[in-house]
Amino acid sequence: MATGAVQIRQLVRQLLRHRGLLDNIYGTTNLTTVQCHVLIELENEALSASEIASRLNIDVANANRTLAILINNDNVLSHASPESVQPTYSLSDTGRTRLREHHQGINQQITGYLEQLDSDEIETLSCALHRYNRAMLQTEQQSGYTVRRLEPADNAAIANVIRKVSAEYGLTADKGYSVSDPTLDALSECYKPSNAAYWVIEKDGKIWGGGGIAPLSGEDDVCELQKMYIRPELRGRGFARRLAATAMKFAREKGYTACYLETTACLKEAISLYESMGFHHLDAPLGNTGHCDCEVAMLKRF
Repeated sequence: MATGAVQIRQLVRQLLRHRGLLDNIYGTTNLTTVQCHVLIELENEALSASEIASRLNIDVANANRTLAILINNDNVLSHASPESVQPTYSLSDTGRTRLREHHQGINQQITGYLEQLDSDEIETLSCALHRYNRAMLQTEQQSGYTVRRLEPADNAAIANVIRKVSAEYGLTADKGYSVSDPTLDALSECYKPSNAAYWVIEKDGKIWGGGGIAPLSGEDDVCELQKMYIRPELRGRGFARRLAATAMKFAREKGYTACYLETTACLKEAISLYESMGFHHLDAPLGNTGHCDCEVAMLKRF
């Protein structure tokens, strides 16, 4: 079933409503949702109001109001800090007991839900929620950058990125890596066919990386994920996954039944990414890529 933003929003709304998160009081401990979350953040360490606000993604005024109520109800203690003008806050014994009761009640409810699912379904759900949470964080980290299709005017810039990143990892032309491809300075021509595409990461006219997909030579209905290169300044923000996900969606739309890639063992982060996206290791390479020193071959079936 194809699922987009509208369907995801509907599912999230249903989840929030069923969990009672729209009520003023959440759970059985007579606390609001924000109050519960403040107590949870204070469970293992003392924090200032601004730190709590940052973690809960609320404004400081909201955090201060909530803390004042929790202090008045003997759930939280305030401490003067010699290093800062802001006091820090911690759980009182009453607050710790109340939070423990809250955890027990909610955990019991969630356990009831999970009893409706098999073990593999629970694992799938956990992985999906983790990935969705990371996607939200990485979207914020990618703010201001655009992922778009390669244009002829980008050829020199993306070739420069590929050469610099290749040199960084010692992926030299004499070893048969992408940097040796004779078409490197005219990639827009290589990805002109309707069953191929290349995307670049751009901000303020500067190209920061890219990745593409094209038919795998020698294999029917199989595409190849190609030339995934990102400048070091942008690593860790999820751009590689975004490029790969964009390519996978394109491949499905074009009717490919599988996606193949070749890489090298020194690119450990890339291999971990591909594994997390459902690529499996192969014992032998596929097709005729010409990349003789790319000893890691992987495949994802759709």
